[in-house]
Amino acid sequence: MRAVPAPKVWVTGLTVGAIAAVAVLAVQADKGPKPHVAASRPQASASAGAHPSATKSAAPAKVPDGSGTGRRIVYSLGQKTVWLVDASDAARRTFAVWPGTVSPAVGTYTVGTRTEGPITGSDGVKIEHIVYFSAQSGVNIAFSNAVDGASPPPATGVRTGGVRMRTADGAALWAFGTAGTKVAVVR
Repeated sequence: MRAVPAPKVWVTGLTVGAIAAVAVLAVQADKGPKPHVAASRPQASASAGAHPSATKSAAPAKVPDGSGTGRRIVYSLGQKTVWLVDASDAARRTFAVWPGTVSPAVGTYTVGTRTEGPITGSDGVKIEHIVYFSAQSGVNIAFSNAVDGASPPPATGVRTGGVRMRTADGAALWAFGTAGTKVAVVR
């Protein structure tokens, strides 16, 4: 009579085989092409209701002159770009943003209230990592990102002060932009 292996032996054998297969796949994947992260800038879409498209540039834009010195968040209205600048005036992260319908005036502000979220923005989109820094004509101005990563165009007829960004950029700005952090808004 032949002995039948116990179920534990079968499970162990299958587990070892699966781990070996995953290891082989991991080695093969490591030899493939790697993703490259570059700064991107949104462009307006010709179709109504479409999401802005992004194009990639080879090098991040230089921190704008006249944006101050020291650790700060720099927001360029014209370039629709944000820089997270460290105490040595080096840009640690640069990324494109999609502004709302109400923009802050050029000047220097301070991060005040922060809300991690998620909450519903004035345009009806669920947002998180909300970093408030100004108010303009009764509209709060804040950096945030959509929870689902989308950046739809502002709702028609709604005044919005949200400066939207991609999810990873929103998380980075949230970590960088603690209460009291300086925000420089430039043309």
